[in-house]
Amino acid sequence: MKLLTPEIQRQLETNWKQNAHGGKEIDFEPVVKIFNPTGTGTWLFTELNPNDGDTLFGLCDLGYPEIGYASLEELESYSGIWGLGLERDLSFKAEKTLSQYADEAHSAGRIVA
Repeated sequence: MKLLTPEIQRQLETNWKQNAHGGKEIDFEPVVKIFNPTGTGTWLFTELNPNDGDTLFGLCDLGYPEIGYASLEELESYSGIWGLGLERDLSFKAEKTLSQYADEAHSAGRIVA
């Protein structure tokens, strides 16, 4: 299942390009929320590497929230209970930056969005 619309993909790639990745990083608001409708797993992504089209950056929660990287290909190919894959939260609208979501998630023990 395609998790990203072309518009979301463009914004994630633009954010990646704007961030120096090695210099001063910009604390973006998440562009997309992905979740597992049948189990554990929530992700808030701010960036996508346009060079490989696969490496996402954001807040990942598979039982413990942490900022890091994930593979778009792996997320799209996931098949969980009853063959259901991951979904994009169509109603998600970021209200704060990634680091603010991360701080709240560390306090709560899970992503609160």
